[in-house]
Amino acid sequence: MSVSAAGERSGGPRWFEWAPVRGVWRRELALYRRYWASTSFASLVEPTIWLLAFGFGFGTVIGAAYGYNYRDFVATGVVATSVLFISAFGAMFGSFIRRVFQHTYNAVLAAPVDVHELVTAEASWLAAKAALYGCAPLLVGMGFGLPPSPGMLLVPFIGFLTGLAFALFGIWMSAIVPSINTFDYVISGVMAPMFLVAGTFFPVDQLPPWAAAASRVNPLYHFVELVRDSVFGRLGLYDLVHLGVLLLFAALMWSLAVWKMRARLID
Repeated sequence: MSVSAAGERSGGPRWFEWAPVRGVWRRELALYRRYWASTSFASLVEPTIWLLAFGFGFGTVIGAAYGYNYRDFVATGVVATSVLFISAFGAMFGSFIRRVFQHTYNAVLAAPVDVHELVTAEASWLAAKAALYGCAPLLVGMGFGLPPSPGMLLVPFIGFLTGLAFALFGIWMSAIVPSINTFDYVISGVMAPMFLVAGTFFPVDQLPPWAAAASRVNPLYHFVELVRDSVFGRLGLYDLVHLGVLLLFAALMWSLAVWKMRARLID
């Protein structure tokens, strides 16, 4: 059942205000204090498993990629999987459950909060988590020999932008699917191919020409390239293209997420 938000009831969306965003963040932070331990544990164990399986498994066969140790190549690539899964999964399932089963959004919109503020708050919270836990693979990688570099300080900021974009993507998907089981199509048909052809575990140049060209429109590929260039000290003018793609993707996802969530939540 949908409701009419206080601001939208009085003649359309209000100008964007930060007070509702802070309110949603305080709620999320209160919930996060209850489950931070399990989330932190998983964020450290998963990249360790990826590095052991690919870095030490395939790494003994491959040796190097792009001129770097394959373990370092994988460590920087796994940052993408962490950011993608934390932001997109959290947004898809969290938004669907809160909207359909818990009716949390109905209660939030009964206050002076508009849909675009609610969507921004939810997505930015997940982006902050993705930026934090996206650094875990680098910490694990340094434990396996990845040399620390000043460029690593940029990774949380890049992770926040990318996490914001994919959290908005997840919110949009949650407002489209008819049931929670439909997420299987999104996960298997969109997200899995997305991180497999993003240069996460192997250079996209090794793909067939058509697949390599398709990977260039994959936002996650641009994220991986930005992270690698930052960590390996190779930042250049072309990274502005990667940054621009991520900004455009985030803007598009924000528009789609707000549009579809407003249709779902507002009478």
